[in-house]
Amino acid sequence: MLLSFYVGVIIMEYRILGQSGLKVSRLCFGALTIGPMQSNQPIEEGAGVIAKAIELGVNFIDTSKLYNTYPYIRRAMEITNNKDIIISTKSYDYTYEGMRETVEEALKALNVESIGIFSLHEQESVYTLKGHGEALRYLYDAKKAGKIRAVGVSTHNISVVEAVSKMPKIDVVLPIVNYKGIGIGDGTIEDMLKAVHNAKLSGKGIYSMKAIGGGNLLGDVKRSFDFVLNNEDIDSIAVGMQSENEVMANVLMFEGKEVPEDIDSKLRKTKRRLLIDTWCLGCGKCVERCTIKALKIVDGRCVVDTDKCRLCGYCSSVCPEFCIKVI
Repeated sequence: MLLSFYVGVIIMEYRILGQSGLKVSRLCFGALTIGPMQSNQPIEEGAGVIAKAIELGVNFIDTSKLYNTYPYIRRAMEITNNKDIIISTKSYDYTYEGMRETVEEALKALNVESIGIFSLHEQESVYTLKGHGEALRYLYDAKKAGKIRAVGVSTHNISVVEAVSKMPKIDVVLPIVNYKGIGIGDGTIEDMLKAVHNAKLSGKGIYSMKAIGGGNLLGDVKRSFDFVLNNEDIDSIAVGMQSENEVMANVLMFEGKEVPEDIDSKLRKTKRRLLIDTWCLGCGKCVERCTIKALKIVDGRCVVDTDKCRLCGYCSSVCPEFCIKVI
């Protein structure tokens, strides 16, 4: 189902997310980027970025308990006086009581009566899905009680998408999809697309993440977006954004429009940096891959010499844990 919403010259496309009944914008605001784990913007500044997206028709926001971005989202809804935003959040909780507390905490922090999608965060296999059985049981109960509207699973792995396709109570799947397959834990992008297609056929709503590979495909953003936008199995795409210029550029690109030169120029001049996530195992594969010696292992994890780093992104292609991002 396709719908259009007009804001000036912007046409925002919406789709129904599988059988969930949730009508979401094709562009989903990825809130990780503005928060403490990445750019760490002041609340008012980050909320302003989200508010700009809402003003341009984005009604779908992806976040997580881990990201600590609920205050930004709550403030953005206050700024825009709009609570009709579909929020998708996630948690690593694996017990019934732990997930109950997490859902209640999210409802209070966001100041909402119901959350659009609540997902198990970053599931690795059919075994971790089974290990989170009690948390899932709570999410099913929360859905019946109206506290959440859909139950989801996020994953970097093909095997999880395949498993979820056979779980009728799961409404939504959030997999990694980008044209290079960066971040997929157990196969190729071709394998992932097959799994996503089958999940779609089974009635799941699909919204994807990491279209630009955690910033590692910033040099080819148009190709990256076209790859996911041209896939009819994908209802929405979560994209991390940290400035109003990024919001405007992404909205325009999602609608197949040209980005104005002044915005494009500002984005090209934006200072980026290599981010090594805290779960780095210090395996050293990235150090071996870096030809200019910008990386080294210190106290068991990778660190970057920003004076040497060219932000080529080659190191991310060999990271087994998808720890390396360009922000």
